[in-house]
Amino acid sequence: MNELLGKKALVTGGSRGIGAATAVALAERGADVALTYNNSPEAAAKVVKEIEALGRRAFALEVDATDAVAVGDVVRRAADLLDGLDILVNNAGVGAIGPITDLTLADVDQVLAVNVRGVYAATQAAVPVLSDGGRLIHLGSCAAGRVTSPGMTLYAMSKAALVGLSKGLARELGSRRITSNVVQPGPTDTDMNPADGPYAEAQIGDLALDRYGEPSEVAEAIAYLAGPHAAFITGTELTIDGGHTA
Repeated sequence: MNELLGKKALVTGGSRGIGAATAVALAERGADVALTYNNSPEAAAKVVKEIEALGRRAFALEVDATDAVAVGDVVRRAADLLDGLDILVNNAGVGAIGPITDLTLADVDQVLAVNVRGVYAATQAAVPVLSDGGRLIHLGSCAAGRVTSPGMTLYAMSKAALVGLSKGLARELGSRRITSNVVQPGPTDTDMNPADGPYAEAQIGDLALDRYGEPSEVAEAIAYLAGPHAAFITGTELTIDGGHTA
């Protein structure tokens, strides 16, 4: 479990859910990890303690994910604190669910600011400091490939944009052996979409497996893409959705 020993990783939105599980999974494999958070300092501090208990360095950095300039600055700060950067996991994201006639342009601006513009800003800041052979991993959604219920248009659009971003980056950075991939989770038990929440029954009914996924299951896939065995995987989408797209 030391395949990432000596590596330095940044996980955006790493205080809860998939982000927290990913930060710990990377540390378990030997990486030092910085994570960003917005409104959850206590949760971020808890993740830092978990990572430090594994004998790795950890840093929690506060940032408003809607502020692209601040996002770029925090990536550079993380690289300074870690003495480099090998892995960027663009996990921070928001959702706005509802009919297109109900969602406002303010909703559109917020979702695209975090899910698209913020990811672009983080990646743009990371590329100059990312080591050759580094990893870019973007958290998309199974909704980017298959939308099974009304009200998901804005969210699906924002996550579909990451596929184009990732494929473009794969071509642009391939000469440096930097890989870029999208992980597409299905319904996963997080604060944003809990397994006992109001939308859970309908979502479970659309899966081949009769349950929600766990954050750790998505984190394991991310950790694989971050590791040495995934060096020839780039420009693709890894779907972990319990059969949502089957």
